[in-house]
Amino acid sequence: MPTFSDSSEVYKYIGGIFEQATSDPQLGEQFAASGVVLQLHYSDPDAVVTVDMPGHKVYSGTDGLPADLKPTVEMFMKSDVAHRFWLGKVNISAALSKGDMRAKGPIPKILQLVPMAQQLFPRYEKMLRESGRDDLASIA
Repeated sequence: MPTFSDSSEVYKYIGGIFEQATSDPQLGEQFAASGVVLQLHYSDPDAVVTVDMPGHKVYSGTDGLPADLKPTVEMFMKSDVAHRFWLGKVNISAALSKGDMRAKGPIPKILQLVPMAQQLFPRYEKMLRESGRDDLASIA
C-alpha cells in the first residue's frame, strides 16, 4: 500500500517541503543559486511537482505551469521513495544505481542539491507530526 492516499497528500507534504525550502531566507538563496528547475514525476499515486529554484516557486501538477519553464533536471520515482528520502532513509546515488530513482539531465546538479536538502529532513518530519501524521513520520 502506498504511503500517500492520493496526489493531494503528495502535494501537501512533498510539495510543502519544497515550499519551505524556497521560502527560507538562507536555504532559498542557496537553492536559487543552483539555477536548477527540478521536475519530479511521482507514481503511486501519480503527481508532478516542479520546483523553480531560481524563481522561488513550487508548482503542483501541470496546470498553471508556465509554458516557458523548462526543467533542468527531471526525476522519476514512486512517491514512497521521495517520502523516505525526506525522512533521511534514501541515499540518492544508491537509489539511482538501483533504479529506485531515474534522472534525466545532469546528475551532478542533483547531487549538489542533496546537502541543502538534508537540512530540511527535520522540518519534513515536523511537518508530518504537526499535521497529525505520526504514522508517516515514524516509518522505518
